[in-house]
Amino acid sequence: MKHVIALDVGGTGMKAALVADDGTLLYEARRATGRERGPEAVVETIQDFAFELLALGRERFAVAASAAGVAVPGIVDAENGIAVYAANLGWRDVPMRELLARRLGGIPVALGHDVRTGGLAEGRIGAGRGADRFLFVPLGTGIAGAIGIAGRIEAGAHGYAGEIGHIVVRPGGPACGCGQYGCLETLASASAVSRAWAAASGDPEADAADCAKAVESGDERAREVWLAAIGALADGLVTAITLLDPRTLIIGGGLAEAGETLFTPLRTAVEERVTFQRLPHIVPAALGDTAGCLGAGLLAWDLLATEVPA
Repeated sequence: MKHVIALDVGGTGMKAALVADDGTLLYEARRATGRERGPEAVVETIQDFAFELLALGRERFAVAASAAGVAVPGIVDAENGIAVYAANLGWRDVPMRELLARRLGGIPVALGHDVRTGGLAEGRIGAGRGADRFLFVPLGTGIAGAIGIAGRIEAGAHGYAGEIGHIVVRPGGPACGCGQYGCLETLASASAVSRAWAAASGDPEADAADCAKAVESGDERAREVWLAAIGALADGLVTAITLLDPRTLIIGGGLAEAGETLFTPLRTAVEERVTFQRLPHIVPAALGDTAGCLGAGLLAWDLLATEVPA
């Protein structure tokens, strides 16, 4: 059976799969990233993991993988196959495509940005299936975005398109790691809600999931924290809607796991803010934490489809 290798590299864990040409996951595996061992060790682990999948695929399906796709965090030069920078992994200018191709015996390798790769999967085979224009926004440790246009993800002229988390929604607000103040992700990410609820509840261990549960139980302090985050999120999303006019707005990440506790007030808040803009469908992501792996598989199949036969 023809298949490709897919890898989704995160700050703490890696997900890998063998993916058929119809998107079916034929095999899945997970492994710790091991970033405490340093960037060189992480890169070696990625190569070893991919090589194990190459061997497993050959053993199970009597044919080697046709290609590989890998999604990594940080700044990514997908065109040249370089993982430019990732703060949480400590690497700079890693020629990931070249290293993996060499380790995998010369098969074609595609490299992608983790959020844009997850957005590719959500757009084609997940919550955005059938939408010609969509925006995928995962609410996790930070907030990023993937802009979907006619079955592909727009990376921008320099690879920075979709960084919705760094729209300033509260000028003079909390300091952001990017150097600005009041960025969306300092107020509406899962980590931002966790910080706010830990302070409001007096429990340093409390997190965003605890806040959502407290909202559901009627806690007024939790409701204030929750609605403040939703207000900031709605402001950022309306800015994105104004610029991009998406047909579908897909919300994922840890915060989206709250379900309608998030989506009902969020839809209301966005609707209250729009004037001339057309409201997109606001829906939860469908693929969960498999989106990155599935997207990496799609990158690999896309690469094969565009290759010119010798």
